[in-house]
Amino acid sequence: MARKASDFDPRGFLAGIASGKTTRDYDRRQVVFSQGDSADAVFFIESGKVKLSVVSARGKEAVLGILEEGSFFGEGCLAGQALRISTAAAMQASSIIRVDRKAIFGLIHREPEFAELFIRYLLSRNVRFEEDLVDQLFNSAEKRLARVLLLLAHFGKDPRPETVVPKVSHETLAGMVGTTRSRVSFFMNRFRKLGFIDYDGGLQGLTVHSALLTVVLHD
Repeated sequence: MARKASDFDPRGFLAGIASGKTTRDYDRRQVVFSQGDSADAVFFIESGKVKLSVVSARGKEAVLGILEEGSFFGEGCLAGQALRISTAAAMQASSIIRVDRKAIFGLIHREPEFAELFIRYLLSRNVRFEEDLVDQLFNSAEKRLARVLLLLAHFGKDPRPETVVPKVSHETLAGMVGTTRSRVSFFMNRFRKLGFIDYDGGLQGLTVHSALLTVVLHD
């Protein structure tokens, strides 16, 4: 039976790389790479979470995404990207593998199964980014926030409500949704009063209930 991109676990393949690979531990908020840095490697999250963000010339920050254990990032270098277009920073204590561009290309050429699954993984990520763009263009800030919370809680992958870990600030959510912190706080309080979420006000131990899906589906 063919393996799906969602089942892709590249740890075994990465273990076979003899040179051009390093593993490093990062503390919370420690930067992995910065916007404008040279793009010469691909990264893999062994454990922890990483936030990707971009800052405009006027200093406005937008959050591109939050990546979890088992995710690649920085793969733009494989398509000829010379400089990083975003900043990657650990959201909690994280262990991250850095693989030189040459080493990744070598793995792709040596291991057809890895190449196929890696391409499927990247395509699925591209679909997610397209969905995020459509969400930004056509949905209200309230719907966008509801969708972000459902994604962070892995809605649909587990029938039980999941706790969002690590703590995610309202500023980060605002950057992901494309609105202000005050609007995020307003909607979070509304969701809590309606019983869609449970949290202590600081997103420590936030639980998302499936009823929040009604916000996304409502016209």
